[in-house]
Amino acid sequence: MTKNKKYLDYSLAWAEKNEWMGAKSNDKSEWKYNYGETDKHVLFGDWQICFQTYIDLYNFTGKNDPSKIARAREVMEYEMSTKENDYWWWVDGLYMVMPVMTKLYNVTGNEMYLEKLHSYLQYSDSIMYDNEAKLYYRDAKYIYPKHKSTNGKKDFWARGDGWIFAGYAKIIQDLPKKAKHRNEYIKRFKDMAQALATAQQKEGYWTRSILDPEHAPGPETSGTAFFTYGFLWGINNGILDKKTYLPVVEKSWNYLTTFALQEDGTVGYIQPIGEKAIPGQVVDKNSTADFGVGAFLLAASEMSRFVK
Repeated sequence: MTKNKKYLDYSLAWAEKNEWMGAKSNDKSEWKYNYGETDKHVLFGDWQICFQTYIDLYNFTGKNDPSKIARAREVMEYEMSTKENDYWWWVDGLYMVMPVMTKLYNVTGNEMYLEKLHSYLQYSDSIMYDNEAKLYYRDAKYIYPKHKSTNGKKDFWARGDGWIFAGYAKIIQDLPKKAKHRNEYIKRFKDMAQALATAQQKEGYWTRSILDPEHAPGPETSGTAFFTYGFLWGINNGILDKKTYLPVVEKSWNYLTTFALQEDGTVGYIQPIGEKAIPGQVVDKNSTADFGVGAFLLAASEMSRFVK
């Protein structure tokens, strides 16, 4: 967005430090995709989102150094060679890895990336997507009526739906116009947009439990910022109707810039690391986290494009 070289230099230094890898095990027989923070968890999405940055850096710097994307290709091509399709069993994983698939497709032309993206997403939809609400549960633990919010409602976690809404924007942007499932993904994105717009609070934010504002009342920035990014991206790319959704964005952008953003540049009201809306958890102007700042910057980048 800025063409400021210091951002590119920092990103390259970060990638170098991490050896252009995620989790570092080279023994494929021990690779795992359950939750984990060890070097054996090569197939777990938290260790794959870095590939998005490596692929972008590969593209930005002339597409002439295959070592930048060698590990990304090795890991994802190994994953696609297995018979499993349940790699994305929690909603954050969709944001982390769906764009890796479309980016690698664009680099390699290998159709398998798009086929497996669809197969893995179908599995995720089967365990997390609610056809009636048009929203995603965080994972299979939170499905209604097995799990309910404080007031007996369906409990959709704002940041979780923020991850997937933003994830759809990223893959639709990357897909060729004639890609087999592109229209299906656009429909899902539009359905989510409609459901989310209806749940926005009058102050412009979304509460942590989207459809039960009383479950964990008050503002939350990370979900709100991801939604703002998605709405703006949709408007900027002619996928969402400007007349319908610009008023939603105007309210959420006002919240982000006049309430969430503090005088010293801190972005506040970000729910800490977690996986659900927690009644009684304090989220205030001092609550900040990198992922919320990242979501804020995504929204700002699309707002910059919109204003231009």
